[in-house]
Amino acid sequence: MTPEKATELAEISNAIHLMEGETHVLVTSSKEKQIKDELYGHVDQTFLFDNDLQLGSAAYRSTKREVQIGDRLLGGSKQTTMMIAGPCSVESEEQIESSAQLMKELGIGALRGGCFKPRTSPYSFQGLGLEGLKLMAKMREKYGLAIVTEVRDATHIDAVIDYADVVQVGAKAMYDQGVLRACGKARKPVLLKRGFGSSLQEFVQAAEFILSGGNENVVLCERGIRTFETQTRFTLDLCGVAFLKEKTNLPVILDPSHAMGYAYGVPDLTRACMAMGIDGLLIEVHPNPKVAKSDAAQQLNHQEFRDLYGSLSKVGSAIGRVLV
Repeated sequence: MTPEKATELAEISNAIHLMEGETHVLVTSSKEKQIKDELYGHVDQTFLFDNDLQLGSAAYRSTKREVQIGDRLLGGSKQTTMMIAGPCSVESEEQIESSAQLMKELGIGALRGGCFKPRTSPYSFQGLGLEGLKLMAKMREKYGLAIVTEVRDATHIDAVIDYADVVQVGAKAMYDQGVLRACGKARKPVLLKRGFGSSLQEFVQAAEFILSGGNENVVLCERGIRTFETQTRFTLDLCGVAFLKEKTNLPVILDPSHAMGYAYGVPDLTRACMAMGIDGLLIEVHPNPKVAKSDAAQQLNHQEFRDLYGSLSKVGSAIGRVLV
């Protein structure tokens, strides 16, 4: 089938036309339970879905998608777990360079750092913005690290896409269709966090916005949901992680820092995450958490992170996984 013919069929059948490798894919609403007459003779294979988890469904693709992040692969068939770490916010060149040096020392390939911070209070530190993005890019050039940074809303999505190796869509932006559609048009990896009040169905449907825009490089991140419990910041939904691993074809990573909210509990929670055989971990670490401008209570200092990182390989070896 030519691209022109596929586009024509998509238009007359009210479908979305995508390319996955050399394959033309037409996607329509899950409410459609039989193939349209005009598609007969042109379609080799069809899939029926109960809901709008479609392109990300394990029923559509039984093998897990593989996402390139810097010089490493996340997901796929290899039994590896990728570490992504760094401070909650980029605060200064000295602070983010100290973090980059730590990643380089430990052999970690990806550095996280927020530049546009979606804060609950208007009086809290909002991030360095474009200056922060430039500092992150400088760390990439100097230390060879892939940089992961968050988009707050659609007003600066283009800048984040231009600078970042991985675009992080935070919990508060998960429903922002301007952000999701822009990420769909881009071809850069997108790390999509689950909203703290979002169901699993809503979470995977947000991923479908990106996938249906043509971007196959989507990573799901569980970071805790709001429950009745008040002694921790959120509740990490490991039951939900089991669902995502079983029902989707997308790599799954966990963020125990935001879930716990307190540094004392992050190491044990991280080891529990590792034991689930997930594809990646996102950990907040700061040179001096006591003076951090955002999320100070949950960030590990450098020695605490070294100790945690050193303990994870033992957990990984027990389940046949390698930390990368």
